[in-house]
Amino acid sequence: MIKITFPDGAVREYQPGATSLDIAKSISEGLARKVLAASVNGEVWDASRPINNDSTLKLLTWNEKDGKSTFWHSSAHLMAEAVESLFPGVKFWVGPPVENGFYYDMDLGDRKISEEDLHALEKKMNELAKTNSPYVRKEISKADAIDYFSKKGDEYKLDLLQGLDDGKITFYTQGGFTDLCRGPHIPQTGLIKAIKLTNIAGAYWKGDEKNKQLTRIYGITFPTQKELDEYLLMLEEAKKRDHRKLGKELGIYTMDDDVGQGLIMWLPNGTVVIEELEKLAKETESAAGYKRVVTPHIAKESMYLTSGHLPYYADSMYPPMELDGEKYYLKSMNCPHHHKIFAAEPKSYRDLPYRIAEYGTVYRYEQSGELFGLMRVRCLHMNDAHIYCTREQFASEFRAVNEMYQKYFRIFGIDKYVMRLSLHSPDKLGKKYVNAPELWKETEEMVRQVLIESNIPYVEVQDEAAFYGPKIDVQIFSVIGREFTLATNQVDFSQGRSFKLEYTTADNQTETPLIIHRAPLGTHERFIGFLLEHYAGKFPVWLAPLQVKVLPISDKFSDYAQNVLESLKNADIRAEIDNRHEKIGRKIRDTEMAKVPYMIIIGEKEVNEGKIAVRRQGKGDAGSTSTESFIKEIREEIKTRSAG
Repeated sequence: MIKITFPDGAVREYQPGATSLDIAKSISEGLARKVLAASVNGEVWDASRPINNDSTLKLLTWNEKDGKSTFWHSSAHLMAEAVESLFPGVKFWVGPPVENGFYYDMDLGDRKISEEDLHALEKKMNELAKTNSPYVRKEISKADAIDYFSKKGDEYKLDLLQGLDDGKITFYTQGGFTDLCRGPHIPQTGLIKAIKLTNIAGAYWKGDEKNKQLTRIYGITFPTQKELDEYLLMLEEAKKRDHRKLGKELGIYTMDDDVGQGLIMWLPNGTVVIEELEKLAKETESAAGYKRVVTPHIAKESMYLTSGHLPYYADSMYPPMELDGEKYYLKSMNCPHHHKIFAAEPKSYRDLPYRIAEYGTVYRYEQSGELFGLMRVRCLHMNDAHIYCTREQFASEFRAVNEMYQKYFRIFGIDKYVMRLSLHSPDKLGKKYVNAPELWKETEEMVRQVLIESNIPYVEVQDEAAFYGPKIDVQIFSVIGREFTLATNQVDFSQGRSFKLEYTTADNQTETPLIIHRAPLGTHERFIGFLLEHYAGKFPVWLAPLQVKVLPISDKFSDYAQNVLESLKNADIRAEIDNRHEKIGRKIRDTEMAKVPYMIIIGEKEVNEGKIAVRRQGKGDAGSTSTESFIKEIREEIKTRSAG
């Protein structure tokens, strides 16, 4: 008998060769129907693969990320089978799952895929799914795999095989389609109930523009039609909320080829949002005991060699500039500069925790194909800070940073979030990570305990730590469910030693501080991109670039309207007047489209009564009041940073 240990610690015994599906059925038939794959000793397996030794087991359903990934990977194979049946002679490159769905790259020769073809492929995929064909895993030798694809004349799969070890190769077959694949896959095609092919694109083989351009088909599938329908509705809403579209319409930012890819220029409206975010951060950090610093945009090579960033991070840094026999790099992170500030003056235990903060500008070389609006850029303005503390102070300082995150979540109406605890991989010490196994073990447990004691929802992820220590990546979800990596909270046990940072203890000894690197608001670029989509461009009043628009019905009311405008401006309210020779209906529609929170309508009645008529964006008429009362109310809304 073999012992199977479940996530809750329970242990059951089974016959050797039992599959995850067998084990699921022993618990309940209902559970077995939902199982898509299984995590066996931390590795995702086919649910139909035999288990022959004592193992840990987690059954994966649609609710788990790895369950969805397996479902979509299997759907890519189903799509490939449909393509092969409608386009004989097609050759396939790779077909991975992605964040939402899957794609497959293929060589169709001289043929082109049209939108009509997508509908035909969807129909064929549905037919094939209903055959309920099992996904069958088969191990073969590399020589046999090469022979198989040589006979098919498939240079793409032969190229993939060249990069694989000489051990066992795995093929997967469902229905009449066989592919080179390491898996895993779902048990059978019948689990795929709803299918939508979403896009056709071109993709160079291996991502190299010198190679042939292949056809890439994107798709998404679900276990029920209801889930697909909900997803498509969400997709339509997401298009309306696309930060690139809204950023242009609302005058938030622009880019220009003469400036360069991934280099954002903030327009006046976007600059207002930036300044309000900085104001919030400065107020919050001042109250938490941070001191502000400013550091230069370049530094010598020697500093990045000391920090270790050059060996570990060189691919993300811009090439060096040579001057006076020295190499200088554009700053890609603020950490080393802040360490130098800590070291500039002697420190004792009485100075700790020492907290310094900066909205620092950093430059990172992202591949051109990875650039995406505000989400992936090459120049970033980061809400950065470093805390230098003793081991005894660590838990309270790390907890305080997480509490700062939660305060921001409340302000911005972020209800759904999860902390992702990113750990190192022991087999990559000295390569991807600093070679200090005991310190990794100690600091990872320190972070884990803070999260547990704080009752903060978190998940653990292997092999995603920073090179110098474990970190928390903050995953937030917009109102339409889109996931964003907002910010980070990192532990650094390495660079304090590299930079010889020290403080004097109470018994006159010297110690190296622990360093916490945190960025609760991430970067302006990513966070404003998130906020545009989260709010659908309708910023709360405190954050809105323009807070009030004064709309006189005709020119004869302009003087009164101008007086109202001056009163608003004198109260530090961002306001403008619309003196165009347009009908009031057009002025209101245009102001609604510009997503200005408040409109003040000035007509004969308002002038005669000495009042103003107020409209709220998206809500219509808010009644008549005095200018003074309106100013009092809106200032309170701004002061409290109300969500509106």
